[in-house]
Amino acid sequence: MTKSSLKQLLTFCFGGFIGFVVDAGVLQILVVLMHWDRYSARLISFLCAATATWIFNRHFTFKGPRRQTILVEWMQYVFVMSWGFACNFAAYSALVYFFNLDGLWLIAAVGAGSLAGLGVNYTASRYWVYRHPKKPADG
Repeated sequence: MTKSSLKQLLTFCFGGFIGFVVDAGVLQILVVLMHWDRYSARLISFLCAATATWIFNRHFTFKGPRRQTILVEWMQYVFVMSWGFACNFAAYSALVYFFNLDGLWLIAAVGAGSLAGLGVNYTASRYWVYRHPKKPADG
């Protein structure tokens, strides 16, 4: 891994931490304060977190020329993040179901889910949503 690739991965992870805070915060509001169920609330918290990480990643992690309009880019990003969210939601749901997690313990389940989807999300973001056109070879 090159130094620039490592920097990009670490920046992506920082954006993921922001997404985790948004995800866990929205989930807590919906479940604890508004009495939503732990699974439906997670779908809404995911959309909020995906939007937050998209904003961060487009400005800091994957700078450069854009191939799509802002709306198309957001839709692609959320679609791609849903692949990682499948891994994320599976880990979250297993922990919630088997350990009957609730309240503040849901934050741990969100964290485990975030780690489960990290590799899929980074790879898909880097090589699909934010891939840059290859430069023509000299000569």
